[in-house]
Amino acid sequence: MARGYSIRLFLPDGETEGLKLIEKTNWSGLGVVCPRSLYATKRARGEFERTGVYLLHGEGDGIVPDLYVGEADEIRTRLNSHSKEAKFDWRQVIFFVSKDNNLNKAHGRYLEWRLIDLATKANRAKLHNGNAGSQPSLSEADIAEAEGFLDEMRLCFPLVGLDLFETPPSIKTTVAGTLLTAGAKGLIAQGYEAGSEFVVKRGSQVSLTEVKSIDSGSSQRRRAFRENGVLVEKDGHLVFTQDYAFTSPSQAAAVILGRTANGRIEWCDDNGRTLKAIQEAAE
Repeated sequence: MARGYSIRLFLPDGETEGLKLIEKTNWSGLGVVCPRSLYATKRARGEFERTGVYLLHGEGDGIVPDLYVGEADEIRTRLNSHSKEAKFDWRQVIFFVSKDNNLNKAHGRYLEWRLIDLATKANRAKLHNGNAGSQPSLSEADIAEAEGFLDEMRLCFPLVGLDLFETPPSIKTTVAGTLLTAGAKGLIAQGYEAGSEFVVKRGSQVSLTEVKSIDSGSSQRRRAFRENGVLVEKDGHLVFTQDYAFTSPSQAAAVILGRTANGRIEWCDDNGRTLKAIQEAAE
């Protein structure tokens, strides 16, 4: 059974858009969030001198964000290079180090490999690493230590709005647990609520065409999904190749139907009850 935990977010400058330090109860790790615009003035801090793993994060096309995962003996040295490169327009760096300096180069390489693998499987960002390579050679004890550090990092990610490494939860593990259906033109898509997200199931069918009046965001999302393989064409329609989490049922319905849609009306259970009716009955 999951237990509650505490995470402390400290703003050294007293600015919500400034540097952030992340600490978790009973964990030796330390997370740092630094906007690119502040890097030159903040890199002298001691946290930037340590060994760790880092994430360069950018807005991308506004639909699919950019991401690069790296590791370094000294975070600052590597970021100095990235600040001069034009790999992509990263807007912030998020890195994790150990407060007791127990994280070494081997741990960093392992964490980098694992995070690239997780991001590749989640397919929620444009990953600029190329390929994940092979698993670094570590002892069983070092792997266990690195995996424990990774688990704690992943608990901290939501605090800074980073959801690029997680695949959607299965419907069996959600509180709502109601499978819903939406469709048109003989096509059928299935999905369910999972916390603050709405998950569309793998194999769901999607309209190949979209109406001219579709909102630009939904149209761009459909195009981006085809480019990164989330949607593929099959038998005259599109199909989801993986479970995919949307920020709302309406966003999901618009992508599926190829038009602006009210997800609370479009999604229904086996008895024909709309999501709106289901939600109102639960209030």
